[in-house]
Amino acid sequence: MKRSGRMAILSLCSSFVLCLQGGCASEAVQADSPATAPEPLAAPVPQQSTQELDQLVAPIALYPDPLVAQILAGASHPTEIVEADRWLQQNPDLKGTALATAVDAQSWDASVKALTQFPGLIGMMDKNLSWTSSLGEAYVNGQQNVLDAVQVMRQRAQQAGNLKSTSQETVNTDGNSIEIEPADPQVVYVPEYDPWVVYGDPIALYPDWVSYPGFYYDGPGIWFGLGVGIGLYGGFGWGWHHWGTDWHHHDLTHGDHPYAPHSREFGHHASGGGGAGFDHGGANRGGAYHYAGGSGFHGGAPSGMHSSAFSGFNHGGDARAFSSRGRSSFGGGFHGGGGFHGGGGHAGGGHR
Repeated sequence: MKRSGRMAILSLCSSFVLCLQGGCASEAVQADSPATAPEPLAAPVPQQSTQELDQLVAPIALYPDPLVAQILAGASHPTEIVEADRWLQQNPDLKGTALATAVDAQSWDASVKALTQFPGLIGMMDKNLSWTSSLGEAYVNGQQNVLDAVQVMRQRAQQAGNLKSTSQETVNTDGNSIEIEPADPQVVYVPEYDPWVVYGDPIALYPDWVSYPGFYYDGPGIWFGLGVGIGLYGGFGWGWHHWGTDWHHHDLTHGDHPYAPHSREFGHHASGGGGAGFDHGGANRGGAYHYAGGSGFHGGAPSGMHSSAFSGFNHGGDARAFSSRGRSSFGGGFHGGGGFHGGGGHAGGGHR
């Protein structure tokens, strides 16, 4: 073979070997490179059992529909509830239009601003911060379940003879839904009752629940104290008349639109119920309302409630350390909100 031919063959062979070596080196580099870690799976949305939901909504299920909407939405902002309660205590001289104007300038969610119409109620929610944050988390993670639970408890109270129309509020039935509205659209009476006995068969006390003056009646049935005039807040978009509940679509409404939970204090933002239905048992539990179940109680707080709102605080008694000071913003009367109205009374026979 000629010399030039042998040189050409050697050159081709060398190139081929280098290509093989380069491929092997590339594969070796790829093998040595760490594999991209898969994205972590989203944590499952906690689900409460029927008993847990009953216990959570019991203190507020018999309130007028717009107030239920404000409380559920406001409970999803527990830090702001604490801030609002402290702010109200620091500004006890603000009343009427001056109070409403000052509240409007705050950065709180519209629901928290609305609740300032009832300073004592904000105080109760702050005093029971564990319950408030648990209620807010349950609402954010299962809006339909919570609203269904409210209806179930209303059915129980009605069957126990403790929920009926009075001079303070009207109680109407629309299909399977029980609606509660103020008898006078300009005056709101917040019913006072024992949430653990008013529904007939006693309900287990929420862990470390603290009764609050003006929002707890130690006796059978329901008591109505002073009414709160809410006309002065009508000019603000967060005022009383902008809130409601749509029982048929399982929504809260704000400004004639569905209120979408947008709390940043909880890790889950899924709305709606779903899941298998659970029959509650008892005469008024079947058929109309079912909501997803979960595990039972463990320790000092309902299971499945792992709030991310307060790092370092657990549900039950510990969360209350965040706001363990004495606070009675009720203090014998509301600060503002349009003034007082008489007409208190008692409704229902109750069962002990």
